[in-house]
Amino acid sequence: MGKAERGKEDNSDVVQSCIGNFGRWQLWLCLWISVLKFPVAWHSLGIVFLAPPVDSWCRRPTALQNLTDEQWRNMSQPSAASGTQDRDSCRMYDVNYTAEPYNRPPSNHSTVACVDWEYDRSVFRETIVTQWDLVCDRRQLANVAQTVFMFGILVGNVLFGMVADRFGRKEPLVVACVMQAVFGSACAFIPWFEGFLVMRFLTAAAVGGSMVTSFVICMEILGGWWRMAFSVLFHLPFSVGHATLPAIAYFAKDWHIFQLAISLPSILSLVYWWVIPESPRWLLAVGRDDKAIEILDRAARINKLDTSTLAQRIQSISIHKNKTKDVENMKKANILDLFRTPNMRLKTVCMYFIWVVCGLCFYGLSQYMGQIGGNIFINVAISGLISLPGMSSCIYLMGRFGRKRTILSSLMLAAVSCLLIMAVPQTPEWPKATLAALGIFGMSVAFPTAYLYAAELFPTVVRNVGLGSSSMCARFGSMVAPYVTSLTTFGFFVPPLTFGVAPLVGTLLCLFLPETANTKLPDTLEEGESFGKKINKTKTTTGSSNKGFIDEDSPVKPY
Repeated sequence: MGKAERGKEDNSDVVQSCIGNFGRWQLWLCLWISVLKFPVAWHSLGIVFLAPPVDSWCRRPTALQNLTDEQWRNMSQPSAASGTQDRDSCRMYDVNYTAEPYNRPPSNHSTVACVDWEYDRSVFRETIVTQWDLVCDRRQLANVAQTVFMFGILVGNVLFGMVADRFGRKEPLVVACVMQAVFGSACAFIPWFEGFLVMRFLTAAAVGGSMVTSFVICMEILGGWWRMAFSVLFHLPFSVGHATLPAIAYFAKDWHIFQLAISLPSILSLVYWWVIPESPRWLLAVGRDDKAIEILDRAARINKLDTSTLAQRIQSISIHKNKTKDVENMKKANILDLFRTPNMRLKTVCMYFIWVVCGLCFYGLSQYMGQIGGNIFINVAISGLISLPGMSSCIYLMGRFGRKRTILSSLMLAAVSCLLIMAVPQTPEWPKATLAALGIFGMSVAFPTAYLYAAELFPTVVRNVGLGSSSMCARFGSMVAPYVTSLTTFGFFVPPLTFGVAPLVGTLLCLFLPETANTKLPDTLEEGESFGKKINKTKTTTGSSNKGFIDEDSPVKPY
């Protein structure tokens, strides 16, 4: 790689004027930091293998231990519903099995609820379901574990975001990664389900912390077009982690070993203490100019840029004046301003719902792939691999067709794919898996597009709060996802119907949003209100106005 790109548009940005928009220094730092997305994916989607679907039935009396599983189930399990072949895994016939061990009672015989269970351990030796009997009346507790995790990520995003603003980006990043390893490993040794939930919440908070701090570091060292590109490409390691998760689970079929396998690698992030520098932009913002100059000088040399006037350029720009101006702007607007005027309110509600759909359907379909039958390892691997081309194509699709048409088409693809699941035979499983994978492909395009679309749609004065609140909506969607996936108890069609209708509604709401590609983006609340109105069309430009679509202090986090 040659010299770093230093666009003339960034001369007013002290960091980019010193080190360029992108160079060898930024490349290596972003590659190092991208590796952190692997354990983020492993923990976020680990519930698929921590609580996979496992056949269960009432435990047999000690005197009947010589019976095979199939013999015992045939004689003890009533049908789940009249006229069906499905068995009720929560009840057994109320008879004296010791006295009549081989006579199956008539179908109308009375039944009793199970007090203990046996499990099919042909695929997984031990899961959280089998260890804590998360079946029948306790079935939803497995979903609680995932909801607690997603809530923990939300809390971690907020808390570590504040800590990173106060103490810098580097130290909270390393602390979050170590916490990931410690609390994640502790999950494997907790003998009580309640304690497992606590450790899982703390692990999730650490995951959320690593997400926010790593993303912000990269956004603060990149400039121009590269900032936009990285906001999309940053998702790719997550998909790689998603695709490799089944391999880990295949060789670790006991959930304790699996949990350790996805947690312990994070301890290697201690090396980041020596590899990753503090964000020079943050150092300048808090007045630590000497340290910032030291880092920027080394970065400029690696990028093969002139450093002879670097210190003078930093001293000539009034960082504190710009910071004061930003603070004043933030005081002028808050989240309520997104709802004060009708056009802004409409766009905000539509964007919020689209983000809920993204969180709900991406995580929901990823978990659904592990529930539809067939080979769970192949299904989940496909769901991870299929998202790679989706995310990779985002930059081209958004540049070629615009943000609106890209997200509208991807949501429609997800909607149609999920709705078609109800029309295909339930066996064999591959048609359902194929359609669900297409749905994930659609969502893997929609999610990064929604990030860029929202960043360009909200006016500058409320961009941070608009992006942050949109990200929270996605997290709420991901909290609901496991419950939707488990709705198969009410009918096989309920989860795909939900995952189909939600993006379909999102597609319709996209029609109310304006295109933001190659437009002059709104800065004030007044411009935000008029932006997209037919009576006040925004003049198109060469697209350079979009270069500042991501604020350095944006609280939004990639998934």
